[in-house]
Order: sequence, then C-alpha cells, then structure tokens
Amino acid sequence: MRVALAGEALIDFAGIGEMRFQGYCGGSPLNTAVAAARLGQATGYITQLSTDLFGVRLRRHLEENGVDTRFVLSHCAPTTLAFVEHDGEQSRYQFLARGSADSLYAPDPLPELPAETAFLHFGSVSLLLEPAASSITRLVERHRSRVVIVFDPNVRPTLIENADAYRRRCAEWIRACHLLKLSEEDAAYLAGHGDLDSAVAAWLESGPRAALVTHGARGLRLYRRAAAPLRVPAFRVPVADTIGAGDTLTAATIVALIERGAARAEDLNALSEPDWREVLTFAAAAAALNCMRPGADPPTRREVGEFLSASCNSAGR
Repeated sequence: MRVALAGEALIDFAGIGEMRFQGYCGGSPLNTAVAAARLGQATGYITQLSTDLFGVRLRRHLEENGVDTRFVLSHCAPTTLAFVEHDGEQSRYQFLARGSADSLYAPDPLPELPAETAFLHFGSVSLLLEPAASSITRLVERHRSRVVIVFDPNVRPTLIENADAYRRRCAEWIRACHLLKLSEEDAAYLAGHGDLDSAVAAWLESGPRAALVTHGARGLRLYRRAAAPLRVPAFRVPVADTIGAGDTLTAATIVALIERGAARAEDLNALSEPDWREVLTFAAAAAALNCMRPGADPPTRREVGEFLSASCNSAGR
C-alpha cells in the first residue's frame, strides 16, 4: 500500500426530511481511503470494525472499493452511528460513538506499515475517544520519520467536551504532521478568536511543511512557510450533497502528490507553485464530482480526467 489511513469507520445517516434518514458507509478517514483507492493508488485502512451488521457492511464497502483491509481488526462492540441534518446553511450532527468498535482500537503490538507506504493520514472523530486516540497517536509517532503524515481534524464541536483541552491536543497532532488539511470551519474553531492567517502561520512554524484550508464554493488556499498563500478556485457544479467532499479533496491531493513524485516530507517544500496548482486543481475537480452525487461517492481517476478535459475545453471554471 502506498497510502494508509487510520481512524473511524461508521454509518452516516443523512436526513431526508420528517425524521427520515438514508444510511451510507462513512467516516472521514474511510471516505478518504475509498477516494484514494478509486483514484488509482494502492490504499490500506487501519481501524477496528464491529462484527454487527453495520460492521460487516463497512468491511464489504472497503473491500469492494479495493482498499487493503489487512490491518482492520474485528470486535463485538457496536458500530459508530452518525446522524446529520442540513438546514440549508449548516449541518447538525449526532454521534453514537462511545464504546464502539472503532473507539476501542488498541492493538498490541501496533501495526508496522509496509516499506512502500508513502503517506499516513489520520484525524477526525477517532481522536476524541480513548483508547483509539492514543493508539493512533502512537502509530503516527512510530512512522513519522519515514512517511508523510497528513492530519485532518474534521472538527465536530458537538462532540468536544472541553474546547481548550481539545485545542491543546490538536496542537500536538499538528506538530506531528507534515501536511495539515482543514476546512474553514475547522481552522476558525482551532484558532479561537485569533486571525486565521496568523494561526496558520503559527501552525506551520510548529511542524507542518504545508497547510491546506478549504473554503467550500470559494475554493481553497495552500499555505507554506515564507510564501504567499496560493489560491485555487472551486469548480462550479450542480451540488447534490457535500458529504465527503473534503475527504475526496484530501485523497486527491495525496494521489496527485504521489503522481508527481512528492512522496517524502521534504518534497512538499521543493514542489513548485505551478506543480502545487496542478495538484490542487486535480483535487478540486475530484471534490466537485463528489458533490454532484448524494452521499460520499468519490470519483474514479478516469472520471476526474474526463471532467478536467471537459472543463478546459469549455472554460467552465
């Protein structure tokens, strides 16, 4: 596997009106894993799945999408369930996660990633509950010297019991990563009342080589040390759903970096601005395609290529 991802695997129940919900296989790291696999990179997942009916479905979803499950453990505890409703402006979440199989992830010994692994992605709800949070943190520390670490906090404020304690812990995870990816909302929450640009600059000084902040329909910004932010616009598409868009963007960024030979932490500094723009344009296209379909449904490598070709021909950005 070239790309490894660690974190929760859950069932997303999206509200469809009048207390009715449609279920999807989800979890931010799982969505990212599926997206990376569909985009053509050998991808593996690290988690613990329940043996209940939801866990069986999640394992099948990973395997059907070509994700390597050699490091996926089994446990009799229930699957994490997440409910989300959209009111037109924001999303409201309700998680049933405490005591779930993925939250109890605590392998002994920790898995040793294959020599060919180049990227390890972690983050999200899995870092809010023990023992999974500490297990994943140790996994990152164990492999940081030889793989590119990607951290996506995917902040869910309703699940955070102590905001200050969470921000302090996130600061540790940010220092441990090489590529930091946040949504605009994530960044604002972690920055508290501070200026966003100043907060990102401070995070970069603490460890990461680059930081990627997404702004929804307004595109995204790449921050690097001693360089002006690089702005990349979003593609204008009819939106069916935004679930999984950020995860797809993260996966596509990783895939595009690998395809350009940027598979080491130091490569993130050496990559030129034109190359970064190509990487992030590819990522924005993949996210746009995901938004055109309900649920987290990342595109294939061929679909992204066709979309980019059509967009260039029609100048539809």
